Amino acid sequence: MTDLIEIRRIQTSVEEIFHEFGPLPGRTERIASVCAVLTNPYAGRYEPDIMPMMEALKPAGLEMATRCLNALGGDPATVEGYGKGAIIGSAGELEHGALWHVPGGYAMREILGNAKAIVPSTKKVAGPGARIDIPVTHVNAAYVRSHFGAVEIGVPGSPQADEMVLILVMTTGARIHERVGGLRADQISVWDGQR
Repeated sequence: MTDLIEIRRIQTSVEEIFHEFGPLPGRTERIASVCAVLTNPYAGRYEPDIMPMMEALKPAGLEMATRCLNALGGDPATVEGYGKGAIIGSAGELEHGALWHVPGGYAMREILGNAKAIVPSTKKVAGPGARIDIPVTHVNAAYVRSHFGAVEIGVPGSPQADEMVLILVMTTGARIHERVGGLRADQISVWDGQR
């Protein structure tokens, strides 16, 4: 840890979806999330230059991405969807959550073998116990409609006013019983992160 990064807690969870109405799907959808609760070094004051923290967060991003992948068994080939987000405590500002874009997104893309699609993201300022919906899309093509989703997540008691919660999510497949058309994962051909 650097002077800017103090991790207070890490929460890792895995959800397994076996069935969601209708016929049995014949597969299990797995969703892993990792949340890190950190002190916010900029809480309670306006800091014009917050960029040093973005660089300082890169090791935490790689550690969290590794934990998330390992929660799904450790094989990058099994991960088909991802997303990220941040909840900033009330003494911070929304821009502090934007610091997570590069360290969180690039860490997941790297750990998964340079996934092509931009990692969808969301952030907000909120109090202890707040929950947030993390958007999820396909790791290689943002237009793959079957993988559009969201994961609701939060850490009990966090963020305190001087904390931030940084979040990474990975999934192993499309929605159970996806059937609304559009580009399919097996039709990705351009490899530009879009199609």
